[in-house]
Amino acid sequence: MRNPFDGSFNGHFRDECLNLHLFFLQADAREKLEERRLDYNTERPHSALGDRPSTDYAQRG
Repeated sequence: MRNPFDGSFNGHFRDECLNLHLFFLQADAREKLEERRLDYNTERPHSALGDRPSTDYAQRG
């Protein structure tokens, strides 16, 4: 059985990152994916967290 949260994350990740970038080298892919990870966790609002970024939610509870 698939986890619906994994499927949702994978779909968003594909739409918001993988479909937007070309990766020429492994180092290039790592850099772009790290930038996306930081944005996702520190800037992007999450509706399930009251439209706050996950790091903000984790710090304030």
